[in-house]
Amino acid sequence: MAQGGNEHRMLFDIRGRRRHVVKVVYAILALLMGASLFLVTGGLNLGSIFNSTEGVSSATKGLEEQTQQIERKVRRDPQNPALLLALTRAQINTGNSMLAANSETGAPEVTPEGKVEYEHAAESWSRYLKTTDEPSPGAAAVIAGTLFSLAATPGSSLPEVQANVKAAAQAQQIAARQRPSLHSLSTLAIYQLYNFEFAAARRTELEAKKFANTKVEREQLENEIKEYAKRASFFREQVEEAEKAAKTGGAGAGAGKELLENPLGGLGSSGLSGE
Repeated sequence: MAQGGNEHRMLFDIRGRRRHVVKVVYAILALLMGASLFLVTGGLNLGSIFNSTEGVSSATKGLEEQTQQIERKVRRDPQNPALLLALTRAQINTGNSMLAANSETGAPEVTPEGKVEYEHAAESWSRYLKTTDEPSPGAAAVIAGTLFSLAATPGSSLPEVQANVKAAAQAQQIAARQRPSLHSLSTLAIYQLYNFEFAAARRTELEAKKFANTKVEREQLENEIKEYAKRASFFREQVEEAEKAAKTGGAGAGAGKELLENPLGGLGSSGLSGE
């Protein structure tokens, strides 16, 4: 798992109301760092997957056509869990094919088009859950990661971030309950932390330790969960500060409202630099 300790240098004025924006930018970045664990480990050249950018475009087109075919079947049989699950997977695959490599790090980033596909997948997953009493644990793990990545996508509002983190934790719980392992449970603990379920995350961590084979694995788990607990606590503080600023009058009220509508305050990542 990625380690904490990355330092960021502020390149813009943080005096006055803008400081609220800066703080929430850092909170969202903490969330982004967590989400990156489930996208890739290390850099990724997306073009190399298909040997060319044309290949990526062609693959996306094929996946879009597949998704449209399944959508037509779902319209004819809207309560079919197998079709809804297939549609969820297809929409996730389409969104994944639209990832763009960061020009500086090479790590994949969710594009606006991919964000739309992920949102469609989230909707399809919700419909699927209403049609089955035994949801697929494998699909649950996939959609959980997708929902968490969706929460960490720039441009999401704070309510969207919180709703998607909550949905990610719920989906991962399905996966971990049916297929408990060190990975599934530790992932659940991280999602629970970002959903501010700190007591539940602690219980999940203890359960995950039962699947650790060595002392080193247990210590690594403890250290990683401790680091994510710090990030999640910081994130909660900024959420509370933004909500308070939005509700109260006077200085900072306008900034707080802005943050609730757009956690990045329109700055994106351009205002931060370095590792």
